[in-house]
Amino acid sequence: MIANIPDQIDKLRQAYRTGLRPETVIADVFRRLEAVDDPGIFIHTDREAALKAAKALGDYDGRPLWGIPFAVKDNIDVAGMPTTAACPDFAYTPDQDAFAVARLKAAGAICIGKTNLDQFATGLVGVRTPYPAPRNAVDPDIVPGGSSSGSAVAVAQGIVAFALGTDTAGSGRVPAALNNIVGLKPTLGALSTSGVVPACRSLDTVSVFAHSVADAWAVFDAAAAFDPEDAYSRPLPAPRLCGVPPVLRIGVPDAASLETFGDTIQKDSFRKTLAMLKVNGAIISEMDFSPFYEVARLLYNGAWVAGRIAAIGDRLTTAPDTLHPALRAVLEPGLKLTAADAFRDIYQLRALERRCRDLMADIDLLCVPSIPTFVTVKEVEAEPIAANSKLGTYTNFVNLLDLCAITVPTPPRADHRPGSVTLIAGKGRDALCAALAGRIEGNFGQSSGSQPVTDVQEDEIALAVCGAHMSGLPLNGELTSRNARFLRRCRTAPRYSFHALAGGPPKRPGLVLEKDGGAAISVEIWALPRAYFGDFIDGIPAPLGIGTIHLDDGGTVKGFICEAGGLDGAEDISPLGDWRSYLSQHMSRGA
Repeated sequence: MIANIPDQIDKLRQAYRTGLRPETVIADVFRRLEAVDDPGIFIHTDREAALKAAKALGDYDGRPLWGIPFAVKDNIDVAGMPTTAACPDFAYTPDQDAFAVARLKAAGAICIGKTNLDQFATGLVGVRTPYPAPRNAVDPDIVPGGSSSGSAVAVAQGIVAFALGTDTAGSGRVPAALNNIVGLKPTLGALSTSGVVPACRSLDTVSVFAHSVADAWAVFDAAAAFDPEDAYSRPLPAPRLCGVPPVLRIGVPDAASLETFGDTIQKDSFRKTLAMLKVNGAIISEMDFSPFYEVARLLYNGAWVAGRIAAIGDRLTTAPDTLHPALRAVLEPGLKLTAADAFRDIYQLRALERRCRDLMADIDLLCVPSIPTFVTVKEVEAEPIAANSKLGTYTNFVNLLDLCAITVPTPPRADHRPGSVTLIAGKGRDALCAALAGRIEGNFGQSSGSQPVTDVQEDEIALAVCGAHMSGLPLNGELTSRNARFLRRCRTAPRYSFHALAGGPPKRPGLVLEKDGGAAISVEIWALPRAYFGDFIDGIPAPLGIGTIHLDDGGTVKGFICEAGGLDGAEDISPLGDWRSYLSQHMSRGA
């Protein structure tokens, strides 16, 4: 079985290069589906169409997803397959693929069928469906998670290499956590929602389930593109991997606001992950998470419920019997909302957004438990709304605040249930989330972990920084706010003197190329988009400037240099060779 074996896409690529045929893989996919014997995973499959698509691929041509089997949540169109959104009365058969599906097929992937979901993608439990509910792949007593239940279970059971879901309130993250797989929720607008049955149009995104961070990123990379036909699509920079900066500032709920509903095992599991991150150099900043929880409550207690009503048209009033009872219970209060209610909630969200942005101003990303606790099928049967709400504690606020996120497994809890955390960052910082998620995989032995990223694209400039622009230091935001990517840490050639310049704050170093001798100085290399380069250097004060830096591997990059005439009053710190070492000594002596 594929399940819980990392980097399946790369393994299949290697097998294809040595002669494995996609038809063999597709036949094996359906054998595994039969062996799992769970009629709730798929609403529709098409073995013959998948085999035909496999044969049509011809010889291996190197496309990134050539021959890779995948599944699609049944609120996303696949040409020739019915779309039901788990409502048989709603069913239609599209004649073209959703934009994201078309991108994946163009990359060589093979769709085997449409997966089950909470009806109209409203729910986090995965059992709000008129069809048999999928069984959780880890423990059938636990809910599979929703709304993308079938997609998550199909991946976790090893039936497919990856699957598409959607995520409005956490539907691409909660099922991943409950089934011990990776769930990538991109920045809103990074993946087109053309051909997707909306849940709440302004907050929807297509999401990716996979066995590893590397696999999820490969799918995201293939599917991401601007879609001019989608009013919510954004012309974002192309997805590009980055490294994990040496110093990463991570915000987490403080002891008073860490919510696990009395689940002490979950709390202990989360703290173990934070301890690992600290060992790897992360700076953990505890914060009051109350504003995030207040945002989360707006999603189902505010006017955004009306957005879900708009998505299903007048079905709630004209054909209520076609809807799942739990869905009706969620949506019917929205019929009483007014335009004034909508504006009041928009104003409240804006105020809360300001508070949340202030909390995140001095951190790089958030780390939270993916779910606060586990919910069983029996608990949902007893309290369908309350049990569902618990699961959204750490997910409901993310799209309302225009953040990206990725859910990644951690070691099993003390009771052997899956461990998981979710990393959350500002829009467009998907690569940073993925890089740290890969590091978490590597440290817990689930994958090879993140590898150093050294590539610089044609529309980027490699820039060496040696002072306050380094990760975790006061001016690093001048890079990250311009979509700069961390590449690696290295040293200059031993040809420089290094100085702590007079003035500040912040304290700044000066790097000077020497004619004879000199030291090797620690630097960080960042890839800065060329479009922002002029704006960036415009803010650099004298005596600093940008020149060519010689590295210890013989290469050169652009980087900060200092005019020799600017060293008046400066302290020569060349023997230290590292700005962080200087700052540590500077602070220890109370300077």
